[in-house]
Amino acid sequence: MTSSLRGLAVAASVGLTVLVAVPGASAAPSQDVLIGEVYGGGGNSGATLTQDFVELANAGSAPVSLAGWSVQYLPAAPSASSRWQATALTGSVQPGKTYLASEAKGAGGTVELPTPDAVGSIAMAAGAGTVALVKSTDLLTCLTAADCAADTRIHDLVGYGNAAVRESAPAPGTANTTSSARVTSTDTDNNSVDFATGAPSPLNAAGQGPGGGTPPVPAKIHDIQGITRVSPLAGRKVADVTGVVTAIRAFGPQRGFWFQDTVVDADPRTSEGLFVLTGSATPNVKVGDAVVAAGTVKEALPNDDANSTFQSVTQLIGATWTVSSAGNALPQAETLGVLPTAYVPTGGNVDALELRPNEYTLDYFESRESMRLAVSDVRVVGPTTEYNEFYVTLRPNENPTARGGTLYTGYGQPNPGRLKVMSLIPFSQRPFPQVNVNDKLTGLTEGPLDYSNFGGYTLQATTLGEIAGGGLQPEKTRKQRSGEIAIGTYNVENLDPGDDQAKFDRLADGIVTNLANPDIVALEEIQDDNGATNDGTVSAGQTLRKFTDAIVAKGGPRYEWRQINPVNNTDGGEPGGNIRVAFIFNPDRVSFVDRAGGDATTAVQVVTQRGRPALSVSPGRVDPANEAWNSSRKPLAGEFVFQGRKVFVVANHFNSKGGDQSVHGRFQPPNRVSEQQRVKQAIALRGFVDSALAVDCKANIVLAGDLNDYQFSPALAELTRGGAVRDLIDTLPVNQRYTYVFEGNSQVLDHTLTSRAPRGVDYDVVHTNAEFAGQVSDHDPQVVRLRPSTGDDLLDKLLDLLDLIEQLRASRG
Repeated sequence: MTSSLRGLAVAASVGLTVLVAVPGASAAPSQDVLIGEVYGGGGNSGATLTQDFVELANAGSAPVSLAGWSVQYLPAAPSASSRWQATALTGSVQPGKTYLASEAKGAGGTVELPTPDAVGSIAMAAGAGTVALVKSTDLLTCLTAADCAADTRIHDLVGYGNAAVRESAPAPGTANTTSSARVTSTDTDNNSVDFATGAPSPLNAAGQGPGGGTPPVPAKIHDIQGITRVSPLAGRKVADVTGVVTAIRAFGPQRGFWFQDTVVDADPRTSEGLFVLTGSATPNVKVGDAVVAAGTVKEALPNDDANSTFQSVTQLIGATWTVSSAGNALPQAETLGVLPTAYVPTGGNVDALELRPNEYTLDYFESRESMRLAVSDVRVVGPTTEYNEFYVTLRPNENPTARGGTLYTGYGQPNPGRLKVMSLIPFSQRPFPQVNVNDKLTGLTEGPLDYSNFGGYTLQATTLGEIAGGGLQPEKTRKQRSGEIAIGTYNVENLDPGDDQAKFDRLADGIVTNLANPDIVALEEIQDDNGATNDGTVSAGQTLRKFTDAIVAKGGPRYEWRQINPVNNTDGGEPGGNIRVAFIFNPDRVSFVDRAGGDATTAVQVVTQRGRPALSVSPGRVDPANEAWNSSRKPLAGEFVFQGRKVFVVANHFNSKGGDQSVHGRFQPPNRVSEQQRVKQAIALRGFVDSALAVDCKANIVLAGDLNDYQFSPALAELTRGGAVRDLIDTLPVNQRYTYVFEGNSQVLDHTLTSRAPRGVDYDVVHTNAEFAGQVSDHDPQVVRLRPSTGDDLLDKLLDLLDLIEQLRASRG
């Protein structure tokens, strides 16, 4: 990260006037030379640079002689025997220039520093320490922050990491690949505010960086943004960048401001907006300020991970600026209208492809990155989340669901009209609205366009419209008839006894009120009895007791449960949580066939009893030693009896989509790496089904749970091949096929599949969570009501007739 003072140096070198009052650790505030950047990882493992360094910069208007001065270093946790180490300085620092002192050289690294202006041999620690700029070559003796603040020889001081000697709070810690550099335009005497961690970027008095360096380039914003996703000036220092401040992010670790050029070029591919990152410091600008800025262009990827599969955001870092006027009119916000129908070009990494904003939606948005945009009267398609965000659609007729969402119908249909909305308005002025799917965002909403790995392109609202309720209510399903068995599935999202009672109560109310007390429920994400505490606990009896007690309190039946404890930390999910699948069932309606011997590693087998299939152990895990279930939940099979008929139910929770490339990322089409394991899991599960059907082709089998995949996925194709089992989601009208809402897409993750034997199958996804703010789970539950086959066609027909008579009687009251 380039220091803010270096940016000041750049600004001064191109004729800008910069006035900075910078109080240091000494009694009199310094207004000239300050420490700009410190780096102690040189030559260490993984480092690019071979040496440590300290960089100074002169923000004043006159040269400062360094004759008789030094930079000195003290370990982060000094003891009574600790001693400062010093490097003597010579020469002077010109106004608007930097000065580089090289320090100890390590065995690693591949890139040499530019020619230093002073040479020392201090071996600075990579993670933490204190550096002082001292108006003397005599070694300092102070070992506390208070004593050093009283030493008038200290011109400036920075403590980074857990340094005991620092100005106020220390700057963030560094590492072998990161330095600590100034990010503020004025010194606050608080190292934690004035410095931020980033990639080291030393610059000597000649303006050279590693490998010789290059001088700053005068540039306009559209020059910086360029015609591809990656700036043509990425990594370069720029100056004389003009624009009007349009928005400020004054919270969080990624603070900064957006500014936009009021003089646009003729190329529709180049954005006129840019974000200036100030790190943890709130920028000292106001909306409407006209600024002239300088800094380093960075393509910011999530977590600074060069291998990130997400798109980058073009930013100006280590920036300084001058305000030339205040109260200027903002550039007119462009109202988002008709979007291209295609989503994004394909062919691998699309970073270097020239943008085609008239053809692709993501190119359209990228060509407007950081510019002021506006929407009005749009429908909500993704509810408010815990991160204070929701999604709207700019294309209201794009695959609408029956309840106002946007349906995800296939890999080639990502629904380009979706846009995330967040707010830059302080919550003290306006709390973020809690909205549901099908609500309307009315009036004008405007602000700069941002990009986030969590959700893609985002309108950061500086003006937020009003919310008109869409009237969406949680659904309730009907109660099963006497001749029907009702089997539900519900992902209860990391449920453990440490959760608030309110969560248990709401989930219980969902079982009783919304699902009408199914006879059997397959539960996913039941955690062990102390949740994420990673102490070897694997039992979940307390979790299930608390849940079933809550159901009784809501007026439901006294459910019993069956489950198998996993081997500690082998089934994925939250570390220490030991999530697993489990059954709860109503013993007044169904009975569970218990057969001993089922444990975490014993595989359940289908055996033959009197010519009919049975389970060797019940409950039992399906093929738990198969590599398909590595770090993933193992399916749980149970044998139930309903009105004398056997029903085999398997609760499932396939591996998550973690590691898959994003639909809005820079690799197109995205690679769905997690899919491979789910295909293997589907093959293993289908093998179990086939073994039961081989004994009795009329066996009643229900597969239920969170399969973490779509109805059109290869995994579901494996499960349903040949038609031996059917995915009931496909029996619903197309606009009702969803169980989960992700980034504004209503999609299927949860499934219920049955063999062909059951009759009168009546299936319902009960929309109670996914479309609503403040949801108790991110998944919607579902239930299937069916009449199990007896295996005797004549008897089945008789039972069907009796059920029909019951329905007629019920309809007549």
